[in-house]
Amino acid sequence: MEEILLLDAAERYLRGEMTPQEKTTFEEMRHTNPELDQLVVEHHFFLEEMNRYSNIKAFKNTLQETQAKLEAEGVLKEKELGPGARVVNLWKRYKKTIAIAASIAGVTSLLTYAATNIVAPKADINQVTELSKKLDVLTKKTDYQGNELIKVKGDIKVPNVQFKSSGTGFLIDGKGYLATNAHIIKNSSTVIVQNNKGEEFIAKIVLMDNAKDLAILKITDQEFKPLTLPYGISKSSTEIAEPIYTFGYPRNEIVYGEGYLSAKTGFNGDTLSCQIDVPANPGNSGGPVFNENGEVIGILSTRQMQTEGAVFAIQSKYIYKALEELKKNDAYADIKISTMSSVRKMQRKAQARKVQDFIFMVKGN
Repeated sequence: MEEILLLDAAERYLRGEMTPQEKTTFEEMRHTNPELDQLVVEHHFFLEEMNRYSNIKAFKNTLQETQAKLEAEGVLKEKELGPGARVVNLWKRYKKTIAIAASIAGVTSLLTYAATNIVAPKADINQVTELSKKLDVLTKKTDYQGNELIKVKGDIKVPNVQFKSSGTGFLIDGKGYLATNAHIIKNSSTVIVQNNKGEEFIAKIVLMDNAKDLAILKITDQEFKPLTLPYGISKSSTEIAEPIYTFGYPRNEIVYGEGYLSAKTGFNGDTLSCQIDVPANPGNSGGPVFNENGEVIGILSTRQMQTEGAVFAIQSKYIYKALEELKKNDAYADIKISTMSSVRKMQRKAQARKVQDFIFMVKGN
């Protein structure tokens, strides 16, 4: 009860609601009672934070009311979103606000603690502990709100989508064009690609060749930034016994494999593909096959692996043929792929570090 009375007196003092006589008496008590003085300082910062929060809330309400009024008058018009795009746009629009909300608690706590120690007389450890407890109550509420907002990110891309298939794909043009296997995304209405940092991007199918088991995707997500590819796409065939290596996503992390070219043709002399000796499973489908110069010589295709007992790769020259078909559409006339590899003279480990950032997990529903 005594603490409540002291808090009430401190609040009246800080708000200027005391009579001159009460104010004089209270200030004398502050000079003679360090605990009371500490309490006033703490309550001063507490009231400042509450006022700041109230002002922010009022400002947000004003913005919402203004937006609603402008929309009702037809001055503002909400852009119509496509399927699965709502949460994406919400995240892009408010991600900075979310980050700020999540960090306010920590910053406020540090500033308040520092200011208290500068302004107030030195208190004993028990007073500091008590102050810390009070701050924790406030910061936990803000932390909770920030964490709830950040959880939105988990639903950003395509809410309520169950992915039925996954494999691998790799960039063939730094503007967001990828090559993969057609069977991975066949009949998929939604396609997501994920890099080795765990970042996900929405993509669309721009070419599908089921006969060659080849597909070209285009990342349409505005969060994706153009990249410069360190490897080239080879137009020529590879010699038998040439060392090769692969990257793929047989699980939720990128996996490296190495081997050699065992035949220039695929099953039953199929000239579309070549046979390679390398560990692989269905998750590796669509992954690039590199030669020693860091050039893509093929696309791993495990569609027939289980029945034929061998691993095949679609020859990379068919990527060029697919793009020739795609470029007939003016919308894709700007696609450019290189035959030159900037990792050509690097050792295998250095090549691997460079190229793996351009290889993606591909998921379709």
